[in-house]
Amino acid sequence: MKTFVAQRRVLILFYTFSSQTRNLLNNLAKGLNEGGVEVRLEQLKPLTPPPFPVGSYIGALKMMVAAFLRRPVAVAPPDKTCFSHWDLVICAGPTWSYHLSGPMVYFLQQYSSEMLAGKIVLPLISCRTYWRLHAWEMRRYLLRCGARVMPPRVFQHPCPGLWCAIGVFIKITGKIPRTCRSLVQRHCPRFGHSPQQLEEARDLGSRLAEVLMAGQIDENFSVEEVVRTGNRRDSSNRAR
Repeated sequence: MKTFVAQRRVLILFYTFSSQTRNLLNNLAKGLNEGGVEVRLEQLKPLTPPPFPVGSYIGALKMMVAAFLRRPVAVAPPDKTCFSHWDLVICAGPTWSYHLSGPMVYFLQQYSSEMLAGKIVLPLISCRTYWRLHAWEMRRYLLRCGARVMPPRVFQHPCPGLWCAIGVFIKITGKIPRTCRSLVQRHCPRFGHSPQQLEEARDLGSRLAEVLMAGQIDENFSVEEVVRTGNRRDSSNRAR
């Protein structure tokens, strides 16, 4: 006799500036879909989208200062379907100057109470090095609106901290001085997440699908917390 399993549904709410978060989530969604889970990807869209790349060092610095001061960036209202029932909501986005991105701050201030109250929410963070303040702020917003908050999942850029910071700044500005081009490229050969991390995101989707289909997911379910290389066998990167 076959056992009927209800369709599980996951909403992925996200903001992406340089497409790094989107790349992770596209692979995560693949893993969920392959596990039989219905997925909706909903991108937060600023009413006045910031340019990428910014085009100047001054413009990049202004953006970083605004992010450090946690200034919200107004976004368009999410689609009405986002306000329906979901077995899991994933709130994802990059770390901006240690904090939540401006668009995510605005969303959590304006829409989280209506959309996320009572729902299980998994924070997913894309960052270079520093993420704990981002995770704390996200958790605080979510708990205030009545969400059931899971431990965060963090994907860190694999390049070393200082060179990664320099690489991110150059990527945002869209300019690199000729005098230091070879030096930067030697220490930071690529910007963003590695192919191994993208595969790890897909694997995360598969594992989430398993527990969702089994009806075993709740706010206490813990996945590996920090992923730098995409190698899930590295126990040093597991949640404690």
